[in-house]
Amino acid sequence: MGVHITRTQADVKPGESVVVFGAGPVGLLCCAVAKALGASKVVVVDINEERLQFAKKYAATHIFRSERVSAEENASRLIKECDLGAGADVAIDASGAEPCIQTCIHVLRTGGTYVQGGMGKPDITFPIVAVCTKEIHVKGSFRYGPGDYQFAVHLLAQKKVSVTELITGRVKFEDAEKAFEDVKAAKGIKILIEGPA
Repeated sequence: MGVHITRTQADVKPGESVVVFGAGPVGLLCCAVAKALGASKVVVVDINEERLQFAKKYAATHIFRSERVSAEENASRLIKECDLGAGADVAIDASGAEPCIQTCIHVLRTGGTYVQGGMGKPDITFPIVAVCTKEIHVKGSFRYGPGDYQFAVHLLAQKKVSVTELITGRVKFEDAEKAFEDVKAAKGIKILIEGPA
């Protein structure tokens, strides 16, 4: 998914600024792929400080902790704190959370690209006026498409992206329920469940 969202749908180019909302597995992979594609600035946004710190070590050049304020206020602060000038070139939502989706639109420069990768509520309040006045390119993303898998393998083989750091825990098959509880509580990134003995 990270390749499809970042390369195929967002079409990230060298030197671009990319803001990724959500520091879970998909968001982190989007950061790593954006960096591998030559993005000069990769900002990850989340509310979980532990995940933000992980993202900074993994692939993000900047981290931003969103607050419970309006989408416009969060976007304005993000642009200023991360030195995004007129706004980001690309914004990717990997969270599915309505406030993140709204902030994505407001953080973009005129003519920027927004890609929705996270699944959330089926219907949300969407800042359509901002999309129109800024002439934002809006794209959805669902799984992967032709060439994505091959490109992902290429990135791994060339060591441009690493995934081993994303595995932050392992549990025995008998303890699988604990793994699901930890994921729900946003503990760690990816937890592997070993097969039955």
